Amino acid sequence: MSLFTHVLACLFGIGSWVAINGMWVELPLIVPSIPEGWYLPSYLTIIIQMANIGPLFITLMHRFRPGVLDERPVIYTIVTVGVVATFLLAFLWNRTLTFGGGEHSAALLSLSFLLSVVDCTSSVTFLPFMMRLQPRYLTTYFIGEGLSGLVPALVALTQGVGVVHCKNASVNANFSMGNSSLGFDGELQAHYQPANFSAQGFFLFLSAMMMVCLGAFLLLNFHPAVAREHKSKGYVDDSQRVEKIDMSQAPNNENPEQTPMLDFPEGPVIKLRSSFGKGTYSRTELVFIFVVLAWVNALTNAVLPSVQAYSCLPYGNQAYHLAATLSSVANPVACFIAMFVPIRTLVLMGFLTVTGTGFGAYIMGMAALSPCPLLINHDLGAALIVLTWVIFVLTLSYVKVIIGVILRDEGHSALVWCGAVVQLGSMLGALSMFPLSRRT
Repeated sequence: MSLFTHVLACLFGIGSWVAINGMWVELPLIVPSIPEGWYLPSYLTIIIQMANIGPLFITLMHRFRPGVLDERPVIYTIVTVGVVATFLLAFLWNRTLTFGGGEHSAALLSLSFLLSVVDCTSSVTFLPFMMRLQPRYLTTYFIGEGLSGLVPALVALTQGVGVVHCKNASVNANFSMGNSSLGFDGELQAHYQPANFSAQGFFLFLSAMMMVCLGAFLLLNFHPAVAREHKSKGYVDDSQRVEKIDMSQAPNNENPEQTPMLDFPEGPVIKLRSSFGKGTYSRTELVFIFVVLAWVNALTNAVLPSVQAYSCLPYGNQAYHLAATLSSVANPVACFIAMFVPIRTLVLMGFLTVTGTGFGAYIMGMAALSPCPLLINHDLGAALIVLTWVIFVLTLSYVKVIIGVILRDEGHSALVWCGAVVQLGSMLGALSMFPLSRRT
């Protein structure tokens, strides 16, 4: 039954970001049919950052009203919204409305915002929910979260998204198309090949994946076999645990819940190294952990993905597809490795962060030199950029899992802040790259 619970935790994790990741991989198919065209990625970037209102609300509730908000009703709500929104996208994604002096994909943009709220809020609800299960299932959840990017990418690959052939425009030079010219002799035009199945089928697949996530969540809550995998003494959140430990030390029977979670009072009465979680780590160590978490998520979720095409396409389409596919595989592989080699030392965390950042710097350098990066005419250049992408994702994904495991041991509130910092880092990375991507 432990294997059954692992499978459920993995399927639950897949639902965390499968909707938005699916939107990104489907862009080449939907962009030619909407008035926004290739401005849509920029709009999606802004929409996703606006959706951080969801995790902001959850974090503030945990900060100012600890113990009041139960994440389970929130998860039921957002996953159900995800199921409905992806289902509606299948039928409304190409519908347009005329307002503001032009046509706009109102349904696509509105439903994308709802899906962004769902996925962003999952960062601060799914992780804290995993506190209800034994610690070993958290790594399985991270594997599922990694698969949330790989699974839609593989389906899009089967669909044939983005397959393009260049044809000589002079072949059609004798044909008239109104007042427009088809091009000069020797000019190449891009011709996208028809997909093996439509965008409607792809969005229905995403809706089915969200339903699988909802089903897994229901079983994690109510299946009798899974109930035996819950904590032996039942679920106790941080506020209850702190009350039991520190009540005898609190003057005038003052409720320790009133103490701000991230304040670190100093004094001889406090025996813990900090007032956060179990007090295992000092204030400096906690700051280091959260800074690393924000930095790693900024790089992996926003900064480097925004320049992947610039760094890989000069070496050819094959290098680009290999880098995108293998780096997607590297994420769940890193989580799988962390399941068997859960090294939690902060020294290793710092070393891997520096190593991954170094490989990220090489990727940024090649993107800055695009369209003429180093070794552009050599197979070694293509091999290096693919290998760099794989190692970059592998090392920093391992760091993210280890930080999640560390903070899981610190308690429920630590995982809430973990999700909040993940979203903060991703938001800062996206906002920093947005003007640069618009300029290019």
